Amino acid sequence: MVEVGMETSQSVVPRTPSTTARHAPTAECSAPPGEGCDPESGCDVVTVPARQGLEAVDILRRGACEAVGPVLHDDGGDTLGFVVPPGTAAAWDVPGSTCTETDGRGLSLDPNPEPPVEGSDWLLPPGEADLATDPAVLRAALGEAARLIEAADNCR
Repeated sequence: MVEVGMETSQSVVPRTPSTTARHAPTAECSAPPGEGCDPESGCDVVTVPARQGLEAVDILRRGACEAVGPVLHDDGGDTLGFVVPPGTAAAWDVPGSTCTETDGRGLSLDPNPEPPVEGSDWLLPPGEADLATDPAVLRAALGEAARLIEAADNCR
């Protein structure tokens, strides 16, 4: 599991809040990626199972917005961690995922940083991605990914 930081919010009951991480989504895109995310203030990390995370990365990269920021993966290949703006953990409620609040320690967003957690590596390093994944857009992509995976599994 990719873990960075101190506090974790894990969802068990789905809700649809009007805002995510202190900003409201728009029809096309939410707040710009990377807003308020820097080593000084830290970034939060949304951790999801690898299969759902890889689907979400594909969805985000094909979308109308440049919405995918840096993404970590663990060496075991079990989870992916999406870097999101600070404050996301307080409102994160997507079933099957966790959002960890960080204080910036160990998370460098330099163009070629070392991974912040031993046993992890960058799937999309900060130099190749925006500073953070927009949480509202990530929420939608994770939902779509879960539906695609369920449909594929039901076809077997």
